[in-house]
Amino acid sequence: MFSSAPDYGLGDAPLVIGVDEAGRGPLAGPVVAAAVVLCKPCPGGLDDSKKLSATKRSKLEPQIQRRCVWGLAVVQPEEIDRLNIFGATMFAMTLATQRCVEALGCEPSEVLIDGNMTPHGRREEWRWPARAIVGGDGKEACISAASILAKEYRDRLMVEAAEAHPQYGWASNKGYGSKEHMEALRIHGPTPLHRRSFAPVSQMVLI
Repeated sequence: MFSSAPDYGLGDAPLVIGVDEAGRGPLAGPVVAAAVVLCKPCPGGLDDSKKLSATKRSKLEPQIQRRCVWGLAVVQPEEIDRLNIFGATMFAMTLATQRCVEALGCEPSEVLIDGNMTPHGRREEWRWPARAIVGGDGKEACISAASILAKEYRDRLMVEAAEAHPQYGWASNKGYGSKEHMEALRIHGPTPLHRRSFAPVSQMVLI
């Protein structure tokens, strides 16, 4: 469920893992990270998941899962509150990379991470050469693939969560602070899936 390794297409080229996360900014739900090594043939049309339509992402996700080596990690709201969102994101990226390496069966030459920071020196479990790339999800295909896996998986989790908590509109806002979500939070208060360390949620707890 959280990692997969096809047995073809890697060749002798240096192994590079791309890593990205989804769900850093929402008020509710987990943060999800994915790590991907591209295999051949590489899925076509990879790009920053935010620039792709939902239809395009849904078509690319199974292609990436089938053709590439990947790992996925989910860090729940209680861990986000304990670690803070930056720490939780670094943790999720580390777990996803560990799972990708386990599926790969060997060490990568480098890990490319979307953003301006990496888990290197921030998570004791991190042991790989890492390079942060601002806007990497639109520049490096392996990071683009990771962004698609992370977003698609997290979106499904929030749609499922919306069935238990329909008043917050998570099926459409995915836990972000939309007008509908903020109004429901004001009326109904936070759920166990809300991040109580986030100011809009913590303020509602105090009211």
